[in-house]
Amino acid sequence: MTNSIEKPVAPATEAVGRRLLARRVGAGAAVAALATGGMTVASAPAQAQSITDADIFNFALNLEYLEAEYYLRGVTGSGLAAGDTGGTGASGGVTGGSAVNFRSDYLRQYMTKIAIDEQAHVKFIRAVLGSSAVARPAIDFATAFTTLARAAGLINGSQTFNPFADEVSFLLGAFVFEDVGVTAYGGAASLISNRDFVSYAASVLAVEAYHAGAVRTLIANIGGGAAANSVTALRAQLSGAADEVGVTTATSMYNFAPTDSQAQTFRRSPRQVLNIVYGAQNASSGLFFPAGMNGTIRS
Repeated sequence: MTNSIEKPVAPATEAVGRRLLARRVGAGAAVAALATGGMTVASAPAQAQSITDADIFNFALNLEYLEAEYYLRGVTGSGLAAGDTGGTGASGGVTGGSAVNFRSDYLRQYMTKIAIDEQAHVKFIRAVLGSSAVARPAIDFATAFTTLARAAGLINGSQTFNPFADEVSFLLGAFVFEDVGVTAYGGAASLISNRDFVSYAASVLAVEAYHAGAVRTLIANIGGGAAANSVTALRAQLSGAADEVGVTTATSMYNFAPTDSQAQTFRRSPRQVLNIVYGAQNASSGLFFPAGMNGTIRS
């Protein structure tokens, strides 16, 4: 895999993408009850514990592991090298994930560039943390997406959702992560005391925001706005706050930058982020992290 990304070409399979998305994930489905597939909602307590800069960056490293494994497996069929996954805490494997048969060269190029960036983020944060870096925890791509898709009303209880099945499904799976990463870095910024670390977090946040905007635009262009909006509604309910904006609005405008009324990125506390990636408020593990994250900030 190289870092040479050519200029994107116009999507030749746009009509195919629209039909495939509608068939696979029911693009007009309403959000289902969160109890579906074991996902539940409860009140979220405030983050009471005292945390260090290293704790915050290890929290971010868990999320970067998740993103890097997703994109690398979709683009190359393989995940992170063993040398990029060790550290403190319980080391876990990755369940699910495979190379995607991209039919559109422009989508392959976008996803390849994001894979390169996410791999670099893992390496960078591990270098910043040194011997304090946590190991990659167990990650589930095999069943987590089906649980989430059922809870969002994208599929029924007898269907499954595999984001690695085709390029459109992979794009929707990517959307699940991207906005979460942006809001996580935005929320963590005020908790960091070291000015150098603030600069690092801001730089990574900027790249994650570029990724999120690109994924949102690509989804809207292939007619996946309704499906993505169902995912945003579910994430907001799990988070427990009005901290989401859909990919398309009531006026059919593309919303590539999810912002509040002051045009600022939504910011989530670590607990709110955990609610989403664990699939339930106040949970200590679940969904994408079946054994929980590694590090101090994990429950």
